[in-house]
Amino acid sequence: MIEKGLQKYLPLSESTYYIMLSLIEPRHGYAVMQHVDTISRKSAAVGPGTLYGAFSNLEKAGLIRSVGEEERRKYYVLTDTGRIVLAEQIRRLQIMSENGSRVLPLLEEQIWK
Repeated sequence: MIEKGLQKYLPLSESTYYIMLSLIEPRHGYAVMQHVDTISRKSAAVGPGTLYGAFSNLEKAGLIRSVGEEERRKYYVLTDTGRIVLAEQIRRLQIMSENGSRVLPLLEEQIWK
């Protein structure tokens, strides 16, 4: 279970979740946008405004940190706290998915009657 002080970050928005998931390894902004597009199967687009606002908020919260700059590109990665928060979000999503999987056949049956 996650520490009480970290509960305030949950649940993550869809865009924040995908941004943090992308920062398991160091990436710069454009690479994060491309990665989100790929791993979400184009279901969650993250534009520059959303991305850089999220970077700022996540850095202030101590969930990500800058790990360097190369050719005017700033690279970010999750902090230990960020990893804990992301892991808890994934756990929450797994529970939601398990519950949804149990109900989906009933819903489909009702929809396609």
